[in-house]
Amino acid sequence: MKSEIAGIRHNYSKQVLLEPDAHINPIKQFDKWWQEALHAEIDEVNAMTLATASPDGIPSARIVLLKDFSEAGFMFFTNYESFKARQLADNPKACLVFFWKELERQVRITGLVKQADPAESDTYFNSRPENSRIGVFTSPQSRVIESRNWIDEQFEKNKRLLSGKPIQRPDYWGGYVVRPIIMEFWQGRPGRLHDRLQYTLQNNNEWNIERLAP
Repeated sequence: MKSEIAGIRHNYSKQVLLEPDAHINPIKQFDKWWQEALHAEIDEVNAMTLATASPDGIPSARIVLLKDFSEAGFMFFTNYESFKARQLADNPKACLVFFWKELERQVRITGLVKQADPAESDTYFNSRPENSRIGVFTSPQSRVIESRNWIDEQFEKNKRLLSGKPIQRPDYWGGYVVRPIIMEFWQGRPGRLHDRLQYTLQNNNEWNIERLAP
């Protein structure tokens, strides 16, 4: 074991998470923490790990960006032909993790996934900068390509064809919504005795709140 790695540690001591202070609805609790994260001016505050799995249980994870959240779930956008999209087509379940180190907090969201309404995907696509929209037509996401030069040449070709013109969202690109069934809120505490509150969705659509051992 490398001692310089094993010796890395941080003592968490900024805040606490107690049941009387937690909202009974985890989306409301997330919104509370989200507003505090925004106020803390965390860089890439909407960055989250998205974990998916193949039908036989092989996991895969990557960082994506949260673009909206509501009682309906947590939304992100991607190419529907990408590797993660292929996994979601075969196994429409996912886990999201936010880590806001400045606040010594994590949020873990496990849920069921479906494609977003096409109108919502259109609205977000149209709000993107032109180069980002052109990029959607350029990248065969997750596929093997021959070189960096190839993707750059494809982008320049598409830019000449599309720049300054109306660019409509292609059918192979759009949003996903992760509808949570379990949400865990983690607050770092001294001595590794962290606060962990887990919300589990019940059959009556109410949420059960339990404290987990750190």
